[in-house]
Amino acid sequence: MRFGVLGPVTVWSADGRPVPIPELKVRTLLALLLAEEGRPVGVGRLAEALWGARQPGNPVNTLQTKVSSLRRALAAAEPEARHLVTFGPPGYALRADDVDVYRFRELAARARGEDDARRRADGYRAALDLWRGHSAYADFGGEAFADPVAARLEEERLSVTEELVAARLALGEAPRIVGDTSALVAAHPLRERLWAVHVRALYQAGRQGEALAALTEVRRRLADELGVDPGPELAELHGAVLRQDPSLTPRTAAEAEAGAGAGAGAGAG
Repeated sequence: MRFGVLGPVTVWSADGRPVPIPELKVRTLLALLLAEEGRPVGVGRLAEALWGARQPGNPVNTLQTKVSSLRRALAAAEPEARHLVTFGPPGYALRADDVDVYRFRELAARARGEDDARRRADGYRAALDLWRGHSAYADFGGEAFADPVAARLEEERLSVTEELVAARLALGEAPRIVGDTSALVAAHPLRERLWAVHVRALYQAGRQGEALAALTEVRRRLADELGVDPGPELAELHGAVLRQDPSLTPRTAAEAEAGAGAGAGAGAG
């Protein structure tokens, strides 16, 4: 059985069929347990998240009823899945191994370990392709338990996006990704690392003037909204663009391969 949180909370059986989880409170219980990534959640905390100030007469018994409903829904698709919801001090937990966020992190970590830029880019794309919408826990937006988790996962997604762009720059794809980086800095105008890759993409695409304009823009935004100056990376990048530093246009992975092939051919001759 597979679980998804990178978008609306979803359950699939082993053959890929969606598993219906009836009733909002039961779906909320599932989302709460998934958000804890296998850690037990106390009965009191679950009851507070499910009912808030309007607690049922016997919250412990009512919670047990919701847990039983969740187990039945999972077991209807795969009988053994009822055992995924466990109870023990200090509370309930969902012991699921196949969750899309775990796979996302696994693919991203594997990509980071690749020396080859093409394999890095492919790995990051595979990780990002697991997202099924603009936010994690999308059907629980505004819930106190879900919003902080969704924000952390969005930070992870942005980090992987930045790494994908950096890998594509190493492949010499700057002219093709300037539109992407422009959209990213528009959506996240205070994220300095995104601005850095955007400036590098502009410069490598032969648009030095726009690269300098972007550096001016991020400096203004940081000053106006946060009252700070750009960090060391952007400050050093500004100087490098002004100097037209050769390090801003390193050999692409394709050029390095071509150079290595030519050297090998010359040695063989």
